[in-house]
Amino acid sequence: MNKRDLKRFKDLLSQQRVEVLRNARKTRDEEATFDTDDLPDEFDLASSEYAQSLTFRLRDREKFLLSKIDKALKKIEAGEFGVCEECGEEISLKRLEARPVTTLCIRCKEEQEKVEKSYN
Repeated sequence: MNKRDLKRFKDLLSQQRVEVLRNARKTRDEEATFDTDDLPDEFDLASSEYAQSLTFRLRDREKFLLSKIDKALKKIEAGEFGVCEECGEEISLKRLEARPVTTLCIRCKEEQEKVEKSYN
């Protein structure tokens, strides 16, 4: 992979990282609390609790994404970005453009999904 592509992915991943952190701060500052005294009945309370639970689940997913972004940024710095962790082959640019945090080439990912599917 050339330096221009690496810089492009580094910029993209850094931008995604900022967005994930911005969403986390928004959750903490605006969405994390609600006052039960403002809710007229138990249905409103249940609805608010459900919405809050959903928000936290989404943020958990973003936390997982953040760790993947950080790992990809470290790989860029180490010169290991874009190499499949399973077979050692280069991951295609198209795949990296679609999912820059990926660690597997399409062939190894498909194999992994087959194995996971056979266990389900």
